[in-house]
Amino acid sequence: MFASKSVYAAALAVVIAATGANAVRAETGQLRIAQQFGIAYLPLIVASEKGLIEEEAKALGIAPPKIEWLRLSGAAAMNEALISGGLDFATAGITPMILTWDKTRTTAKIIGIAALGSMANILTTNNPNIKTIADFTEKDRIALPSVKVGFQPIVLQMAADKAFGKYDKLDELTVSMPHPDATAQILSGHSEITAHFTSPPFSQQQLASGKVHQVLNSYDVLGGPHTFNVVYSTAKFVNDNPKTILAFVRGLDRANEWIKANPKDAAALYIKAEGSKLTPDFVESIIRDKDVNFTTAPEGAQKLADFEAKVGLIKQAPASWRDLFWSGLGEKPGS
Repeated sequence: MFASKSVYAAALAVVIAATGANAVRAETGQLRIAQQFGIAYLPLIVASEKGLIEEEAKALGIAPPKIEWLRLSGAAAMNEALISGGLDFATAGITPMILTWDKTRTTAKIIGIAALGSMANILTTNNPNIKTIADFTEKDRIALPSVKVGFQPIVLQMAADKAFGKYDKLDELTVSMPHPDATAQILSGHSEITAHFTSPPFSQQQLASGKVHQVLNSYDVLGGPHTFNVVYSTAKFVNDNPKTILAFVRGLDRANEWIKANPKDAAALYIKAEGSKLTPDFVESIIRDKDVNFTTAPEGAQKLADFEAKVGLIKQAPASWRDLFWSGLGEKPGS
């Protein structure tokens, strides 16, 4: 089902109320969107391939912006480009976005535009003696994309906080390593890396090999589904381009509904766009996975922000998850 007309009408009302007289000002003629690699970014791929954002812009009565799709790796590069004005939309994990939101409250004022979806991240290991995180020893090493401040290390800290009452107990075991490299090492069995906290498709690839098993599921840590990656921008760009923002989110909503209705075609589109060597059946199985949900509604954002405040990563938690995101998302059933 597409999002209801009432939801979009309410969002548009929020836009008009927030912008007032400025709403008549011409909106941006270009939209520079940076994305990273991986199936988590499938909604952006679908929106791009099918021209959904441009269609929604026309429906809102504005000229479709010329969209430039960029590829950047890592939140640091994204943030630098966004704050310097070289980028309009950045994409990254939700926990780094919350950190940036906190650090720029009085400067660039970073704000979330939409979630890209909820995906369980899995902590895997090739050590048969490890059943829970309490079984790790000083001989083990846990690979993560970025120690301490990335999505996976923060969830690992949440798990350690619950299990040991000491959130940083496992930090000394973590090692920064890209997902592909960590996957190769943990499957080889001839590396110091004995565990890997990773995301789709790497978690599914590893588990399918039979050489590793699951130790931890991030959904269990947070007590339910959570957003993995998000799209964010600056408050100035959002305020200056209210209809463009709405067109973008509506385009993503349509992309998400198309993915759910056409998982086989979505898998084929992903493989073609990414030049992926994964098989169509394998990608389709990820799209159909019960722990994968492509949605623009943020999930678990408040819990993540509260924890980041608890351990001092941010100065103060938002009063509501809505404070982290564009006002139009307030109409969605987020958390």
